[in-house]
Amino acid sequence: MPTPYAPPVKRSVTIACHETSLSLEPAFWDALTDAATDRQLPLNALVAQIDAERIAVRNPPNLASAIRVWLLTYRASSTRA
Repeated sequence: MPTPYAPPVKRSVTIACHETSLSLEPAFWDALTDAATDRQLPLNALVAQIDAERIAVRNPPNLASAIRVWLLTYRASSTRA
């Protein structure tokens, strides 16, 4: 098993037909991929949904931070179900 303390990895994602780069640690990329699979969505579609939720709040965090928080919330809610 690889170490969970790996540095961020930069990948390209497409949000609303706009390509952007996003840096997340491998553990978060894995969790995001799993969440997209669970929801039967392409990874870009899940990132776009998280981005839409993020920009709707008063003081939106950056996208990488929003994804990390979303994943923690998603994991907690799926654990309770």
